Amino acid sequence: MGWSVDRHARSERPPGRTAEAAQRTAAVREHVRLLESVLAAALAEDIRATDLQTLKRAPRRAPPAVAAADLQPHPGPVWAAFLPGPPGPFARWVGGNRRYARRLRDAEDRFAEAIERHRLAEEARQLRVARAVREQADQQRRLDEATAEQHARVDEYERCVRAKDRQAVSRYFQKALDRTPEPLDFPRRRKAGYVPESTLLALEWDLPDVGVIPAAAAYRYDEASDAVYAVPRPEKEVRLLYQQLVAQCALRALHLVFAHDRYGVVDTVVFNGMVEAVDAATGRTVRPCLITLRATREQFTALVLDQLDPVACVRHYFGAEVSRHPEELQPVEPVLDFDLTDPRTVEPADVVSELDTRPNLLDLSPEEFEHLVQNLLTRMGLETRLFRSGNDGGIDCVAYDPRPITGGKFVVQAKLYTRTVPPSAVRDLFGTVVDAGATKGILITTSGFGPSSYQFANGKPLQLIDGTGLLALCHQHDIPARIVPRAS
Repeated sequence: MGWSVDRHARSERPPGRTAEAAQRTAAVREHVRLLESVLAAALAEDIRATDLQTLKRAPRRAPPAVAAADLQPHPGPVWAAFLPGPPGPFARWVGGNRRYARRLRDAEDRFAEAIERHRLAEEARQLRVARAVREQADQQRRLDEATAEQHARVDEYERCVRAKDRQAVSRYFQKALDRTPEPLDFPRRRKAGYVPESTLLALEWDLPDVGVIPAAAAYRYDEASDAVYAVPRPEKEVRLLYQQLVAQCALRALHLVFAHDRYGVVDTVVFNGMVEAVDAATGRTVRPCLITLRATREQFTALVLDQLDPVACVRHYFGAEVSRHPEELQPVEPVLDFDLTDPRTVEPADVVSELDTRPNLLDLSPEEFEHLVQNLLTRMGLETRLFRSGNDGGIDCVAYDPRPITGGKFVVQAKLYTRTVPPSAVRDLFGTVVDAGATKGILITTSGFGPSSYQFANGKPLQLIDGTGLLALCHQHDIPARIVPRAS
């Protein structure tokens, strides 16, 4: 009998464990499906760009200040309530008239006192009502002033956003992105910095690490050991899935920014995808950049996002740098460091008073500006050499980075401009890089670049540093500087 029960128990176990393996396999595949549909899920959502006018609070009404008991005058005394009844015939015969006359005089006195009390009570009520009405009016005035002040702040905020103010636009997109939920408990850390000279928004966006890809491809039940085992996912498949995820996150971020741009102030977006992880070799926390790209609105609008291959799109269409080995935290060099755009580190110029003693770069001559650029590059650890004007073949300065792998020969052009640098200058720089056999071309200006310049530079060894980036570099290397347009 015992043998029969034991045999029955063994026969019941495999179907249960097999079902467990099937359920765990289904869960893993569903998780992978969600990872593969991050971009599709974002495209399915209805994004409503923030209309700043909707931030205005509705006018508030001060609560009623008059007590309910004081809303209406209290009724005064009525003589009939005090009038004593007249004496009957028998009472009049035994002196009732005299007693009635006394009661009548007493009633008249009480009536007069009641009238006086009512008069005093009514005056007090009217004083309370008047005081409450004044207090309510004062409170309403304060509420109206607070509402008007809040509306004025919103109007000023909107005016600054429309005027492409650095702080206002950065704040607008930061708040919009902070409100956007992340799928699958992805990191929520992200930063937005606006560069008005180039109508460019830079993003530093935290991505999930490679651990988000399930290490198991499936689960199977082993009858011999009566256990469920994980079938490992091949390393190549992990890497490819993660690269797909990273590329989707980048395209999703571009989609969010351009969809939220209600006021049309962003023409170019730079996306730097970061991962915060622990370096197994050192045990220290690191934040490598695993993907970096630059996209113009014109480029992005031409995409059919629900039909493309994310990795092919970011690599070949946007010229993005994507880590070849993200599982090893192998970083790529950002096309634009966020620190060069961060509105928290780019100091505003004091154009109202003379308290700001930093030299205005726009007051320099072209030759002085070239020397400032050379000084900056030297402080950054580069070996530099200036060229004489007219003999440079389009080169203002050559800089040499002695570091292996990332170093090389850089040709540098400095443009002391107040207008946007034309795309032809960027194309000419690229031709100079090719002719000189240089590793990279760097164009530094006091103004900005347009979308066409950034679009041309994508995928090429060109670095474009606008006025915001130049000031940030000067600040990092203790060179006092500001850029204040001259009065016209």
